[in-house]
Amino acid sequence: MKAFLVLANGMVMEGRSFGAETKAIGEVVFNTSMAGYQEILTDPSYKGQIINLTYPMVGNYGINPDDMESDKIQASGLIAKEYVKNPSNFQSRETLSQFLIRFGIPGIEGIDTRKLTRLIRNTGAMSCGIFVSESYQPSFLEEVKNAPSMEGLDLAKVVTCEKPYLYGAHSPSKFKLAVYDFGVKRNILKLLDQAGFNVHVFPALTPADDLLKENFDAYFLSNGPGDPEPLDYAINAAKSIMGAKKPLFGICLGHQIIGLALGKKTAKLKFGHRGGNHPVKNTETGKIEITSQNHGFHVLGESTSDLPITRINLFDNTVAGLKKTGLPVMAVQYHPEACPGPHDSAYHFNEFYTMVDSFLSVK
Repeated sequence: MKAFLVLANGMVMEGRSFGAETKAIGEVVFNTSMAGYQEILTDPSYKGQIINLTYPMVGNYGINPDDMESDKIQASGLIAKEYVKNPSNFQSRETLSQFLIRFGIPGIEGIDTRKLTRLIRNTGAMSCGIFVSESYQPSFLEEVKNAPSMEGLDLAKVVTCEKPYLYGAHSPSKFKLAVYDFGVKRNILKLLDQAGFNVHVFPALTPADDLLKENFDAYFLSNGPGDPEPLDYAINAAKSIMGAKKPLFGICLGHQIIGLALGKKTAKLKFGHRGGNHPVKNTETGKIEITSQNHGFHVLGESTSDLPITRINLFDNTVAGLKKTGLPVMAVQYHPEACPGPHDSAYHFNEFYTMVDSFLSVK
């Protein structure tokens, strides 16, 4: 079947459908990763977005059930230059096309993804739609233009878990960790478990006072989709946890929530940071880490003695990490758990464990 990619600026690109024969509307973004399309599609941080993959060949290693970052595809749609119908990998259990069809998500191939990426870089992320049809209809553009902006959207409460649950191996000797699920990736939970925590996961709207009564040793704010500023419940939870002087770690959206709770502002990036090759400077050591990133918003502000900026994105000098002087708080904008992706920053989970251990020992 023919398919049409329709952008809010009026540009129309014709291609071929390789997913579900349905339409999808969302914010078009690009990801520069050379692998990991399954992890990208199932990452809840992509809720409401249509992903343009810059790597030209997609689907060549199929789909492996063990590589899911959540229980379903979270992205609204997928854009590719060339779809590979016959994957070659011993772990593959279905094709990418079958995967998309199973979850009712459209995919479009035959698109000039380099041209599309340049357009997004020059004009910024915008609404778009994938329409599976034998002919273009003017109504397609109207639907795209009527799509809501990502700014002001609270999507965390859309992707969060419905009820609390336990993850991983639990032992009396482990620290008790409360994880706020704003769209948490499974590999984050896996690495928190491996670092030495008893992982308890809670819905995004859980009041911090309820968790503080349970005397958790530490708290974690997860990644997630959408604009951080509307998340008053999450910002207030972070303030309460820091007010109780409990160890706190935030990744991506969690980093932005901590920044807002500490009085900083956030803003939308022109086209976001999405890929596995983002250089970040550790201002504490001077070392450069290659990181995996996926976010459309960022924390604003300069480093101060009270709120030192610990990481800087070397692509555009935006804030990539921060701490709070005098409190056991750490936050990073990138994904140290990224799999596949660089492992330069995987030490953060052990660093968090060490911080918790030191804090409780002194206490």
